[in-house]
Amino acid sequence: MSTSLENLQYRLATRPVGLPTDSNWQRVTEPVRELADGEVLVKTQYLSLDPAMRGWMNDAKSYIRPVAIGEVMRAGGIGEVVASKSPKFAVGDIVTGGLGVQTYWIGAADDRSAALAKIDTRLAPATVWTNTLGMPGMTAYFGLLEVGQPKAGETVVVSGAAGAVGQTVGQVAKQLGCRVVGIAGGKDKCDFVVNELGFDACIDYKAGDIRAGLKEHCPQGVDVYFDNVGGEILDTVLTRINMKARIVICGAISQYNNTTPVKGPANYLSLLVNRARMEGMVVFDYADRYHVAIAQLATWLKEGKIKSREDVVQGIDQFPQALTMLFEGKNFGKLVLKVA
Repeated sequence: MSTSLENLQYRLATRPVGLPTDSNWQRVTEPVRELADGEVLVKTQYLSLDPAMRGWMNDAKSYIRPVAIGEVMRAGGIGEVVASKSPKFAVGDIVTGGLGVQTYWIGAADDRSAALAKIDTRLAPATVWTNTLGMPGMTAYFGLLEVGQPKAGETVVVSGAAGAVGQTVGQVAKQLGCRVVGIAGGKDKCDFVVNELGFDACIDYKAGDIRAGLKEHCPQGVDVYFDNVGGEILDTVLTRINMKARIVICGAISQYNNTTPVKGPANYLSLLVNRARMEGMVVFDYADRYHVAIAQLATWLKEGKIKSREDVVQGIDQFPQALTMLFEGKNFGKLVLKVA
């Protein structure tokens, strides 16, 4: 390994109030150190940009510790092993794991926080491993099947339908024989959700009345709601749920940049009236079964039964601007940063 390698990193400089800005980041370049026994050096190729990253920037108790001030920003990614002193990985292996927003990751091959794992890019392109075969796909698969528990013939509604998790939720629900209605922002996204992903309908929350859209497209009510946005949309869907409905709380992107307290559901008594269940899910709880989801999703991809759409931004220097795209609805599909 050459000691002349330089590692470009984005570290958390300050905690954001509202939408992250350039001032929240410190751009640092440092030499790549020599490998110790049992370590590997990974050159980052792609980084997954996800709404959850905003929550990790807050100094608050959550399902995972917050990113510390001065620490490399946490992010999942795909990279190539370029040096190894571990029998677990060989030079040339393509891996996925918690690489962080940096051009190189170095550490123990069995570092639990990074959770490095080999992937097969012959099975699907690297970008798909950040999406349908990556954390968003795992979230969609287990959130829908384990928490939502849809049955053939039921109506499934998913918000953020054109996003990374939402697109897979809806397509899996269709494979299970459900009626699927998406909620997305803008005609182009709604057209994509229906015409490309095969949803039965999509409600454009930017163009009209969500309540009226649900009444039109879910005449028999809602059996499963997969929530990625929270706020007013969650509140509105709760007015249309059926008896014994299941609401999967996956994310609340509409609330992440609030400078006021998070807005909870005013219509939660609908859960009581309808004997319904609302349950949160965190994908890491299913880590020991990721292989099951990957096998099924990869089969459906190969057979053309589901699709995977990524929105790739070029260059690690675009990281601060690219991250804000998530919260402004500017990405179309899974947002990915191509590092070099």
